[in-house]
Parts: sequence; structure tokens; C-alpha cells
Amino acid sequence: METNYNLNQLSLNIPTAYELELDHPARYINQLVEGLAIRKPNIMGRPKEYDPRMLLKLVLLAYSYGIISCRKIERFARENIVAMWLTQEQRPTYRTIARFVISKDLEEMIQSSFKEFHDYLKAQGMIDEASFIDGTKILANANKYSFVGKKRTIKYSELNVEKARKLLQEIKQAEVKIAVGENNFDVDQLDTIIALLEQRIEELNQQVSETAKVSPNPAKQERRHAKKYRRALEHCRQKNLEYRTQMQIAGSRNSYSKTDHAATFMRVKEDPMRNGQTKPAYNLQIMTNSQFTLGYDLMQNPTDTRTLISFLKQLAQNEVLGREIVADAGYGSERNYKYLEDELPDCTALIPYSTMIKENSRKWRSDDRKVMNWEYHEDDDYYVNPAGVRFNFKRCAYRNDKYIHRDFKVYQAEKYDENHQVIPQALTPRGNTKYIMVNLQWEYFKAKARKSLSKSTTYSRRKYDVETVFGNLKAYLGFKRFTVRGLKKAKSQIGIALMALNMKKIVGRLSIFSINFKKRKNRSEFQMKFRTVLLI
Repeated sequence: METNYNLNQLSLNIPTAYELELDHPARYINQLVEGLAIRKPNIMGRPKEYDPRMLLKLVLLAYSYGIISCRKIERFARENIVAMWLTQEQRPTYRTIARFVISKDLEEMIQSSFKEFHDYLKAQGMIDEASFIDGTKILANANKYSFVGKKRTIKYSELNVEKARKLLQEIKQAEVKIAVGENNFDVDQLDTIIALLEQRIEELNQQVSETAKVSPNPAKQERRHAKKYRRALEHCRQKNLEYRTQMQIAGSRNSYSKTDHAATFMRVKEDPMRNGQTKPAYNLQIMTNSQFTLGYDLMQNPTDTRTLISFLKQLAQNEVLGREIVADAGYGSERNYKYLEDELPDCTALIPYSTMIKENSRKWRSDDRKVMNWEYHEDDDYYVNPAGVRFNFKRCAYRNDKYIHRDFKVYQAEKYDENHQVIPQALTPRGNTKYIMVNLQWEYFKAKARKSLSKSTTYSRRKYDVETVFGNLKAYLGFKRFTVRGLKKAKSQIGIALMALNMKKIVGRLSIFSINFKKRKNRSEFQMKFRTVLLI
């Protein structure tokens, strides 16, 4: 007999309850969101059509499948049976999903979800006290040719002021009869000069109408010059306002994008042309443990060195920071070491500095120019280089950089020997006496970093712990570029993607537990533990 397949056949549908697998990510998404206690009474405004918890569950599940587009999420909620189980067959439109992704409610829920997830993993003993920190660049939703540089803006602003100065000098020497002061280059003062020119043009219009039969008419000539200078000054005023706006948007950054003002131009690894071209992007900083993302932040600074302190403050405030802080050499700076010692004395920093590996090489240790290879006499406080030249302490110096104050000790070479003869090795090629500057605080932090790294084995876990998360984010989920614009909106979107990765990771971790369960002899004890993890 053939199977009766006919879509036009009238049939009586009997609804059946769909039961989800125990180890499906949707179960953990449901448990995580339900434990956030995010239900708030809607006091003002019209009632919400969809519960924020339902929308968060749907978005997290869609992101875990690598679906980021709001239109595709709408279709996913309509066609996927697991999504229908989470949403109870509700079908929000793509506009509703798009508004929810950039809403303030989602930002609060994402922050709370990371704290709840951290507490859950800690209670289950799935994480330890290590905090692995690293960063990566993610492209912004902006045009790559919309570059605005701060240095170029300053240069053109100065040229515009110089142009305005020349115009004012020409006005003084021309036949235009207005009272012009000296060195008036501000926007308000340019407005005053333009107003005087407009007033003078009105007077000249009246004179031209009264002397219409006079030829050549000097009033017409003066009016022609006045209009020319008015147009030029209006252009200078407009450019001045434009440059001030650009400086205000850039702030402390060196560049920004015209399409997305919060994005900064950075060098990213996705460089098909291989020419080192900068592109608008954000610097994503995450903190992981056992390949679970426990904290994150989105920075506008392209360098990792200047992002560590603010990121650590956020992690400490959220109470997710461990006792061991592990990061690569990109975070090893004097300012970061000082903050860790002063503000986080209970934490152990496992952060190498940039030249730590090079200092152990044979080439570095045999280099006579390195002060660390010189002979130091602590009693009399002087150095002796391999050439036998003695460098005595001369004075203390300091240097105020943009972010830190540095103190140095200056050592100067002895120019004369015992016979009062000039030592050639103590002089530079130009005949000046050589000197060196030693930063004792930096040397102390370097020695402390070498000691802490030699005693601990945690640093060896860094590569396969935090780097794996970036690989899964970009390769598995395909999240290489934001679909929203603005720092807050982009931060909410990347939070969804990272939490979706956590859901996939915990399912994979528990599936490994189930495989080990089949290999164990004493299955009853392991079965009780596994069921407890699932039900919590």
C-alpha cells in the first residue's frame, strides 16, 4: 500500500506536548533567565506586548545557533520547534526584536546574567580562582572610508584660523569701511565681523539705489568686495564649528568614524589587502575561566595596555574577579603593575612584560649596551660597564607621561682616569659624557613578575582558555562585525553572543560528564551528581 500524502485532505489535528532533551542549551537558557528576577511592574505607558524574559530566551537561543539578523530571528521563532517551546509559540516581529536588542532592559539583564552564571559555576565547582584576561578587535557597523583623524583636524583648524587672520588683514586694507579689531579669530568674534559686513552691505545697497545713474559707481565696487569677504568669513566660521565638533566627538581618541562616532580606527587581523589599513572597530576585553566568559567590556582604546585598570575595576565591582590575574605581555606596564599592587594586594598578577622572553636569550645577555648586564655595586651605588667605565650616581630625575609619573636615577660616567686622562669609552661620538637613567620602580616590578611567573603553573593555561573563546566567537558563531551602532548598543549585542557561547559550553561540558558516566563502575553516585547539576 502507498502512503496517503495529500495536503488538501481534511484532517483532525491532535496537539501533542513537545518534550525537550535534558542536555539541550534551551533548558539552561530557560533556567538562567528565570533566575534573574527581572520582572518589573509596568507602572507608566502602555503594557508590553511580549515579556522581556521570552525575548531574551529567544535571542540567546538564536545567537547560539549563529543567527544574528533580526529578520532571521523572526523566522527562527516561527519555524524552529525549540524556539517555539521557549516562546510558547509567540511570534515577535523583527522590529520588536531589534528594539529589544538595543533596549536598556536588555543591558541590565545581560549584566545580571553574567553574575548569576558566575555564581552557578562557582557553586558547582566548575571554575577556580584564576581570571584569564585578553582582548580582540571586532569591526564596527561603519564605513571603512569614514576616517576622521584628530591630528588632521588640529592641522586644518590652525590653517583655517590663519586664513581668517589673512582675511581680516585684507579687510583692513580694502575699501570696505567697517571697524575691525585685531586678532579676532574666535567664532563669536567672526559672527560680529560678519554682522558688521551685512550691515555695511545694506547701507551700500541704499547708496547704489540712490546713485543708480553714476558710472563708475564706487558704492558698487565696495559692495562687491564686502560680499566677497562675507562669503569667505562665513566659510571660515562654518569650518571652525565643524572642527570643534570633530574635536569634541574624538575626545581623548586619535580618530573616529563618521558613520559610527563611538568606533575608533584600529589595526585588525581581518586584513584581506595585507597593507595594515586601519578600520573602525571596538576593543573587546573578556575575563574567562575554564573557557566560560565571566565578564566583558567594550573599549574604544586600540591598545590593551590602557584598558586593564578600568576592566579590573568593573570585574571587582561585579564580584567576579579571581585571586590570580593572568594576562599576556600586552598588559605588562609599570602603571598596571602599580595599580595591581596598590589596589588589589590580595590578588596575584601573572602578567609578563614585553621584553621578558628576550631577556632570557643569549643575544640579550651578551649585549654590552644593556644595563642589566653591567656590574652593580650597591654599597657605593655605581655601575661598571663591560668596558670598565664607572657610572656614578649624579642626581634624581622624573618624567610625567600622560598616564603615569616616573622617577629615575641618573648615573654619569667618569670622564677622567687616575692620571687625569680622558677615557674615550666614557664619551659619546659627539664628545659628550655618557649617562644612563635607571627606573628603580620598573625594575622592582619586573623582578616581581619574573618571580611570580616562575612559581606558578597557571599561566600555561592562558592560551587554550581565553583564546578558545575568541575562536568560537568569530569562527563558530560567525560574529566578526556588529550590526548595531553606538557603544552601548554594541556592548549589549556582544553580551548576548558571549552568553550564548556560555550556554553552548556548559552543554558540552555536561555531555563530557555523561560520557565519563558510562565508563565508570560506580554509576549511582555519578548519576545523582549529574541529575543535581541539571536540576539546579
